[in-house]
Amino acid sequence: MHAESATLEARLNYRFKDPELLHRALTHSSLANEVRAAGALIADNEQLEFLGDSILGFLVSDALVRRHPEHREGELSRDKARLVSAAHLHGVARRLDIGSCLELGRSEEMSSGRTKKTLLVDALEAVIAAIYLDGGMDAAREFVSGHVLDAPFTGDEDAETDIQPAITNFKSALQELAQARKLAQPRYSIVREQGPEHSKTFTVEVRIGKEWSGQAEGRTKKIAAQRAARGVYERLRNDPPPSSNPAPSASL
Repeated sequence: MHAESATLEARLNYRFKDPELLHRALTHSSLANEVRAAGALIADNEQLEFLGDSILGFLVSDALVRRHPEHREGELSRDKARLVSAAHLHGVARRLDIGSCLELGRSEEMSSGRTKKTLLVDALEAVIAAIYLDGGMDAAREFVSGHVLDAPFTGDEDAETDIQPAITNFKSALQELAQARKLAQPRYSIVREQGPEHSKTFTVEVRIGKEWSGQAEGRTKKIAAQRAARGVYERLRNDPPPSSNPAPSASL
């Protein structure tokens, strides 16, 4: 497990001071139950998963409020629901290859537990809690920012949501909506570049004619542009289109 843990730490971009926390985060209850039946005792990741779920929700909410001070509660709720959805977290867990490091009992091992969405999402949330317990809130915030907030969304086809279908390319979505509303095409420009060369932050502005515009930051120009497009897309989508049948003027 030591070699796998070191490799996973490199993917997480976090080195644990207490490696046992990471080991516990990766230990499924199926293994803990087998060990208990044999007369031994090990801790599984269920409590860490419970804690990690709350930490993730807080950090995502905090980041969204800071990044989008102009958004209303409904917009923030939609964004949060998407970012903490099982579909999105499953994609994050797969990119980190958490499944290869899971500690599973025989039953889960034989039933392809390493690829099960629920097990991967639970383990990811447990890892977030482990990072928090090991390195504090700043360490957890850095992990969530880099691996959850700024990660590409590759939602599963079977994911269910009661909010709306996930949009993965807001620049394209904004262009299509602008065309449907017979508006000018979106134009993007870089407003600011901040920070050292190896860790820049970009601010991108998108404009549609003179009436619609928005700005957003990101660690790449592409991410910043997508965020700016999303802000304008959400506002434009919630703005009712002009009526195609205006009311007749009153007769004099």
